Parts: sequence; structure tokens; C-alpha cells
Amino acid sequence: MRLYLLPISTRRTLLYCQKLNAPTTERPTWGDWIQSKASRTWAGWEKKERGWQKSVVNYGNYAFRRIPYEEWGLKSVPPLSQRRRVVERNGSEKIEVVYPKSLLAMDKVPGILETLATERQSLHKRRLIWCLVGMPITAPIALIPVIPNLPFFYLVYRAWSHWRALAGGKHVQFLVQQSLLSLTPSPVVDEVYAAQKLPLPSTPQPTTDAIVSRVESFDPSSEERHQHPEGETMLLSQANGKKMTQALDLPQLEVELERAIWQVETAIKKQNAALAQADSGPASAKGASESDTAPKEEGKKSQ
Repeated sequence: MRLYLLPISTRRTLLYCQKLNAPTTERPTWGDWIQSKASRTWAGWEKKERGWQKSVVNYGNYAFRRIPYEEWGLKSVPPLSQRRRVVERNGSEKIEVVYPKSLLAMDKVPGILETLATERQSLHKRRLIWCLVGMPITAPIALIPVIPNLPFFYLVYRAWSHWRALAGGKHVQFLVQQSLLSLTPSPVVDEVYAAQKLPLPSTPQPTTDAIVSRVESFDPSSEERHQHPEGETMLLSQANGKKMTQALDLPQLEVELERAIWQVETAIKKQNAALAQADSGPASAKGASESDTAPKEEGKKSQ
């Protein structure tokens, strides 16, 4: 496999794992078979023009787009099997990490990877437990004829998704702790970032209080840094995200980048809207109070 670190903004980085050609002697696991079967079924439903399957696909794609891109990134990393653990510990297999040298310093890359691997572990564990609790509660819905038990299957999928994110995070954490990474700066990735025109959406304040992967070496124009010293600035647009997938020859990365860019842009817009509302609130309240007191003051003068 090969790992990619692609900064989306000055505070958030997408982790993506490319699965390279597996050895022919390696047999697929039951999890791989189920995932492949589900993908084929979902693709078949997407081709339908109408019906409940098409409605499920539409609502499902809407929900999938809102699953955090960090979770999708960790899910792209395969679980750390015992065989892989032995091979990687012996040093016979190192995992390549591709990143932009212009945005990420080499000595920061292992720390960013470990942060991405561990910062959401407690959240995934907590939500996995809630999904497991909810599955027996929703299971009796299957007794209703005709109607498929969508709540149950949704909880099953989300439980599997949280488990895969946990497993992928543990795999990345293992690679960092065992120094099994081969850091490879990519001129191709740097060229895509260099071609990105500024300014991009920004916010003067962080969009989240959670631990985030910072791009410490990011150095935009002095004017942009002065306007947003502690905030967050986008580093990729949707158009350049597509150019990134083309430059890396990774068509499967396009969906991941599109989702991540959309989510970060949406977070920045919401933060800016909240700040604008907070700034206008006191001013409007002050204006309203002045307008209320003005007639009283005029009345006193007339008397």
C-alpha cells in the first residue's frame, strides 16, 4: 500500500491509502467479500431509474457525503493483520508516504500521521458501541412486510465503518511507532498546489476546537497571514482537486478529495456566518436601544 498526505486547508490534511497490487497467493478475507458484494449491489441500485432502491441510494449518498472525511481516510487503510505485522516489523516492507514538500516539513510528517490516526479513536469507539446497542432495538422492524429494515442495516454499516476507521488508525499508528515509513516528497503534488490561485475561502478563527493536523510550514502571502493569523485558509479548490487526481493518476481519489474539500469549505462558511451574526448582534441591539430611548429624550426636551 501507499499513503498520501494532502493538505486541504492550513489546519486539515486528508489521509488516503492506495491499495497496490496484492500478491496472487493472498486470499481475500470475508470482510473484503462482503464489501465487494455490497458495492456491486449499491452500483446496481444506482442504475435504476425509480423505485425504493433508487430512493435509498439518493438518501444514502446524501448521508455518506456527510460522514467526516477523516473517517473515510482511515477506512481506506487496511486492518493490520498478524501476517502484515510480522512482515512490517522485520523491516522487509516499508510503506511509502507521499506528501507535498512545499507545505509539509519532513520531520512533521510522522507527527501528522500519528495525530490523524489517534485523534478520533475515542469518538469511533463511543459511536461503535451506540451502533451495537441500537442494532438489537431496530432488528424487529424486519418483521414488517415489504418495508426493508433500513435503520438496522444503516447501524450495521456505521458500526462496520467505525470499526474499520479504528483498525486503519491502529495500522497507521503501528507504522509510525515502528518507523516503517518511507517519506517521499512529491514534485507532482507540489506543482498542483503551486498552480492554485489565491485567495481561497478563509476564516479568522479555527473552525473546530478538536485536535487538528496543522500545516506548520504553510506560508501564504503576508497579507493573507495578517488577515487570518490564527484562522483557517483553504489550500485546494474543487477544480484543483480534480487536477490532483489526474496528476497522481488516482481516479479513485477524486471522490475522497471532493468530499473533503466540500466539508472543509462548508465548515469555513458556517464559521464565517456565525461570526458575522455575532458581530451584527450587539450592533443591532445597540441600535434598537438607541431608537427606543430617542423619543423619551425628545419628550423630556419638549417639556
